[in-house]
Amino acid sequence: MAALKLVCALVACMLVVAPMAQAAVTCGTVTSSVAPCIGYLRGSGALPPACCSGIKSLNAAASTTADRQTACRCLQNASKQISGINLNLAAGLPGKCGVNVPYKISPSTDCSKVR
Repeated sequence: MAALKLVCALVACMLVVAPMAQAAVTCGTVTSSVAPCIGYLRGSGALPPACCSGIKSLNAAASTTADRQTACRCLQNASKQISGINLNLAAGLPGKCGVNVPYKISPSTDCSKVR
């Protein structure tokens, strides 16, 4: 069932990203980068090293405004599609991994204002 939700989130992300052809980051990139974090974000254990590796690689890949806006939208869509995500843990994830993200990871973030 979780795999089905993840696939649905990926499809939703692809639909959101399709009009933004200039963005190098895709929802597939975002999903694969944060997939190792899902257990932690559901509160079931310690932060795995693979999660921080994914967060760091995603942050490095999101080098333009369009990339950061795409990543923001994809993260929002994923947070809505995957049940049991602790939004406080999600918001704190970049800091825990030593990454500075120029926006709050939250469903209420206005991704169009991310620079």
